Amino acid sequence: MEAFTSANVNFLMGGFLKTIQISVLAIIFSIAFGTVLALVKQYAPKPLSLLVSAYIELFRCTPNLLWILFIYFTVKGSDLFVSVLAFTIFTSAVMAEIIRGGLNSIPKSQFEASQSQGFGFFSSMRYVILPQTFKTIIPALFSQCTTVIKDSSYLAGVNVAEFMYTSKVVMAKTTSLSDVLVIYGFVFLLYFALNFSISLLVRAYQRHVVTV
Repeated sequence: MEAFTSANVNFLMGGFLKTIQISVLAIIFSIAFGTVLALVKQYAPKPLSLLVSAYIELFRCTPNLLWILFIYFTVKGSDLFVSVLAFTIFTSAVMAEIIRGGLNSIPKSQFEASQSQGFGFFSSMRYVILPQTFKTIIPALFSQCTTVIKDSSYLAGVNVAEFMYTSKVVMAKTTSLSDVLVIYGFVFLLYFALNFSISLLVRAYQRHVVTV
């Protein structure tokens, strides 16, 4: 096939690895920042809680692509830095609400028990509350992870060399419909394999929780 050569496959795989790199970093930072946002919204004094609520609603009610474009054209840095930043500020708002939902599911008796053992607020959160919270929200977190992976394709619009962008570059080299379809199929299979693997992990975790 004209476009589906070993050089082009290597180029495509480079884009796929870039997609994974951006997604993993964005997910890690989003969970960390989202946890802070959730704790502030849930437990901080009202003025600070309202400020965080405004931040969360701002990003939850606007398109991810809008913020990708905004960050890309206003922030100086490497494609990796700009991409991770854009996804982090957006996804952290979603993660914050997921984590806050998990916090609300923890019985108040857990807070009281940890305080009775002499734990302060931060110690209670670190050793008692947050571990239980994350245990309950793992399926929702993994679902959001697949969303980040799929939405990373938006970065092709600002010429970040992730998987979708590299596939466009390769497809531009050919006029053969069969080549284009093969490349599309290759892209489809890798995206599906990655996200379906995450889905299987979630199902395995849920089965484990049920049987424990």
